[in-house]
Amino acid sequence: MDFILSGAAACGACLFTNPLEVVKTRMQLQGELKSRGTYQIYYRNVFHAFYTIGKVDGLAGLQKGLVPGLVYQFFMNGVRLGSYSIIESSGYIHTDGRVSAAKTTVAGAAAGVVGAVMGSPIYLVKTHIQSQATSSIAVGHQYQHQGMVHALAAIHKQHGILGLWRGSSAAVPRVSVGSAAQLYSFAASKELVVDLQLFPEGSWLVALCAGMISSVVVVAAMTPFDVVSTRLYNQPVDHTGKGELYKGFGDCFSKTLKMEGVTGLYKGLGASYFRLGPHTILSLLFWDELRKLWQQHR
Repeated sequence: MDFILSGAAACGACLFTNPLEVVKTRMQLQGELKSRGTYQIYYRNVFHAFYTIGKVDGLAGLQKGLVPGLVYQFFMNGVRLGSYSIIESSGYIHTDGRVSAAKTTVAGAAAGVVGAVMGSPIYLVKTHIQSQATSSIAVGHQYQHQGMVHALAAIHKQHGILGLWRGSSAAVPRVSVGSAAQLYSFAASKELVVDLQLFPEGSWLVALCAGMISSVVVVAAMTPFDVVSTRLYNQPVDHTGKGELYKGFGDCFSKTLKMEGVTGLYKGLGASYFRLGPHTILSLLFWDELRKLWQQHR
């Protein structure tokens, strides 16, 4: 039940934040491996990107990749938050009744690794589909998938079962860092808000405030890994499934830093917050409330 409740909470958040994921993906691929001023800018900022995608690709374009997005959230966050919930219930993350920074960070990172490996094939497909656009506003490599099932079948046929886990070398550090930052900051913030007695005991506002604090920490820690992950997943590959732009996580990180500077690793930062912020707040709020309802029901 921990896994189901966690997956359901993440899916609920995804319904609201998927258009922001589309915008974030496009902005992270814009100007890939090109220095500032040498490429055409299709998306000037988050709001301009929304307008441009909606105008050219239609409103449906803003919900591209929704199906793989929901499947990814259910399995990845179901496993990640569900695993963490079990660890938390065992009392591991507390020392003398208080949240332990070291234990919570380790538990969050470990849960993130498991979730990242499980969800990597779906994240690969989601990234491909969300980057697909009309040629006049296309950025990054353009795959021509007709849907999630078609994409999974095409990748498997061309590159075998291991081809579905291409890019997982970036997914593991991305999700483990994000998971550790999110779950520790959420647990510590909840404890702080409770100590301050700002709200009645058991109020949903405790989880809301903790989620808002956690969202800022997550975006700051995760964005560079998110940029690298998006680019590794979306890069073109040769007939053997080997990436044509990057050899792996370290190569992508160093090339982006060299060609685009530190700002290249924070491309789409605004879009990242508009997406990861609300998603973090909503998923953690839904997760906390669903767990409380389940405990009451039991």
